[in-house]
Parts: sequence; C-alpha cells; structure tokens
Amino acid sequence: MRVGCVILAAGNARRFGENKLLARYRGRPLVEWVLEAVPPDLKPAALVTQYPAVAALAAARGFEVLRNDAPELGISRSVALGAAALAGRCEGLLFLAADQPRLSRESLERLAAAFAADPTRIAAAEAGERRGNPAIFPAELIQELRELRGDRGGMQLIRRYPARLRWVPIPPEELADVDIPADLEAL
Repeated sequence: MRVGCVILAAGNARRFGENKLLARYRGRPLVEWVLEAVPPDLKPAALVTQYPAVAALAAARGFEVLRNDAPELGISRSVALGAAALAGRCEGLLFLAADQPRLSRESLERLAAAFAADPTRIAAAEAGERRGNPAIFPAELIQELRELRGDRGGMQLIRRYPARLRWVPIPPEELADVDIPADLEAL
C-alpha cells in the first residue's frame, strides 16, 4: 500500500505578520519539525509553498517542491496542486499542515496504518473537538481533491463523506497549530 504525502505550506500568514514557517521553535524553523515528522515510507512526498526559503528546506530533505503561485485562492489551491502532482502514484494521499510542529512520526504512522486497514475510507486525526487534519484520502477521491475551491481544503470531503470516515485518535498537543505569535510562545 503506497501512501503519498503533501505538506501544505503556502498560506500568507497574515495573522502571524511574517512567514511563520521560518519562525523559530526550539531553535529551528517551524516547518522543519513537520518535515522530520513525515515517515520515510510515505512516498512520494511533496511540499506546496510560495516561499523560496521553505522550498529550499524541503528540497534539502528530499521532498518534491510544488509552487503555489496563487495562495490567495485558499488552502484548496495547495490541496489541488498536491493532488494533481501525486495522482496515479499512490493508493492514498496524506495531507498535513506545515504549522503543527508537535505532530509526531508515530501519529502519522498510526494514521497510515488505519488507512491501510481500510483504504476505501478517509483516515483523519481526532483529538477532542479538533478533527480532520492531518488526513489520508483514498486514491478515488483525488479527482475531487483537485476540484476543491475556497479555504476549507480536505474538510469539504470529510463533511461530504461522513460514512467513509475513520477517526484516528491523536494526542491533543500534537494538533496545536501556529496562527499568531502567541500560539508559538504557548508551545
């Protein structure tokens, strides 16, 4: 069972005030933590970004880099770019955000195992009220991922197909994301 990976790293970070993915968390750029969390057997692996410095960090770790030249179209633009680039190369696609530095390799492996147990279902992270990201989508949904519009990304499909959903428990602290400088300080 081949599961690919797409890291979403193209947002404008308006609320943060600068490129948050290069902000330091425990002495390293925020995005590096997510790059390292991706299990090596999740291939092909790509990162979608508008930032040359983030692209360089990903390329140095062997990730394919996809340029999002229209991030103002919302997260669905990055999802569509990743889905298009990896279509036909895997049975499932893991999507994760680049601003969750506490996400662990073990949790991503647990998601991949849940997907492998039933590759017809969406395997999505759950921690209390936080649900949906990261998530692995079956190959037959890749075309729908490519057609998404707006700023909701894969959550559109999660809501569209509740009967095909498998929630996978993830420790709540791992789903903490960084939107504003105070979020980074709180981590």
